Amino acid sequence: MSASDLTSDLPASSAAPSVNALSERLVDRLTGDAARLGVALTTTAAGTVIADAGVAARGSIDAGVLIARICMGGLGHVAVRSNLDATPLWPTMIDVRTSSPVLACLGSQYAGWSLAATKEQTGGKKFFSLGSGPARALALKEPLFAELGYRDRHKRGVLVLEVDRLPPQVVIDKVLHDCGLAPDGLTLIVTPTQSVAGTVQVVARVVEVALHKTHVLGVPLDEVVEGSGSAPLPPPAPDGIQAMGRTNDAILYGGRVHLSVRSDEVARRLAIELPASNSRDYGRPFADIFTAFNYDFYQIDPALFAPAEVWVSSLESGATYHGGQLDGALLQAQWGGRPIAP
Repeated sequence: MSASDLTSDLPASSAAPSVNALSERLVDRLTGDAARLGVALTTTAAGTVIADAGVAARGSIDAGVLIARICMGGLGHVAVRSNLDATPLWPTMIDVRTSSPVLACLGSQYAGWSLAATKEQTGGKKFFSLGSGPARALALKEPLFAELGYRDRHKRGVLVLEVDRLPPQVVIDKVLHDCGLAPDGLTLIVTPTQSVAGTVQVVARVVEVALHKTHVLGVPLDEVVEGSGSAPLPPPAPDGIQAMGRTNDAILYGGRVHLSVRSDEVARRLAIELPASNSRDYGRPFADIFTAFNYDFYQIDPALFAPAEVWVSSLESGATYHGGQLDGALLQAQWGGRPIAP
């Protein structure tokens, strides 16, 4: 897949957009309105900004929405919706849409950059985090970018870290080096999954999960030209494993995605193969699955990481194909929400 393929659904005037440039105004909004959003800002001696959205700071749903948009490189729309149906799946939903699904979701939002440091390097505890967001496209540390044929060049960059502590200097230095940025050109946003903002930004990956599964299935990515989706927003759990379980369950059992693709053949195939129910591990809460496999992601069937329900429209034929289904009963059993007897 070439860079022209990746950006073919964008206007000619933005044939090679910079996800870091497009997200700059969103980063400025996050830092400029940090107090209201419940975000705590610190700056290293060299000038790197660290935005704490859930470690010591309280964070907020609004911060999580803004961080999710930053993760998508300014190419996605993310909103919170109240679900007031008579029998709602869940009262609060996250809606996501993008007209640049490959670049927004895989070129920016995907949490694919592993950042680690030993306890000797940190002078204390070892550190590990997955990095997501626009700065990935500056560093190009993942083979995925060679497949996408995309590279960003910009003087400022932003990276989101899904971890429950602030990054040590050795990790900050690595990010600066790999991205080719001056210290004051980098913003790092920290969102633990067990925080409010962290829960929002993970659930907002519902379309990204569908794009990643599409890639795993070997479908040419330039087939996908539009993407939208929704998933329920659970309350965060104080325990990290349970919080991770809730955000994954929101997508695996409550996520609904609508993709528009070029060909009828691909639309039919994705409707059949994309839903999470194709996995041998489907049907149990994610926290239980993760625990059963000794906390090793790589033992879990990769087919599980997908939305519960998909609708795939073919631009070639005009037909729409549907696969999978929601499992509200599993979510209710895990999260509560059942009436309390008088």
